[in-house]
Amino acid sequence: MSDNMTLYGYWRSSAAYRVRLCLNLKNLKYQSKSVHLVRNGGEQHSVEYHALNPSELVPMLVDGEVRINQSLAIIQYLDERYSDTSVIPLQIPLRYQALAMAQDIAMEIHPLNNLRVLQYLEGRLSCDQEMKIEWIHHWMKQGFLALEEKLYKHRQLYGDSIYSVTDWPCIVDICLVPQVYNALRFGLDMSPYPLINSIVEACNQLPAFIDAMPEHQSDANR
Repeated sequence: MSDNMTLYGYWRSSAAYRVRLCLNLKNLKYQSKSVHLVRNGGEQHSVEYHALNPSELVPMLVDGEVRINQSLAIIQYLDERYSDTSVIPLQIPLRYQALAMAQDIAMEIHPLNNLRVLQYLEGRLSCDQEMKIEWIHHWMKQGFLALEEKLYKHRQLYGDSIYSVTDWPCIVDICLVPQVYNALRFGLDMSPYPLINSIVEACNQLPAFIDAMPEHQSDANR
């Protein structure tokens, strides 16, 4: 295990939340460094952070000499580099079904309510708060509706589980919990998605998930 692992993130970043969950589920020790996405115009735009990650986004993982951005790439790296506990199923086709659902969340739902997208809507496109919330809810509803159906179909084929697709939280749960946190933060009615709600409730009983919650981070609300 690396004794020199650092995660650059922000307490309310969904993508950084995913990586915290992965690190916790794999029992990996790391140092957390806050990159405040709002203060002083956004610390992600600083010269120092730009030199580390020219994309100026979080999260960013530094593991010794290894530097990786993009949460799903980080999770896959951690799963292959520190393989004692897997968060990506090994069996085929389950492995790729899980990766596809994770990408449904991380690539189809999340980017459309990401901070820089919302800032562009408010700034360049002059959307008011009501229009911004309508935008967020529209894309989340579409994504959650499809995911709910996929999770039900998965159960019909493979049997019930209290988690998404396996008997222990995997990459789907790692992506789902932060996205539902976002949905609740923006006031989305989650009652149409009972299976998603039950999965998130089960996950959030686990110490790995409790520790990773945004409100439990050292930079929360600072």
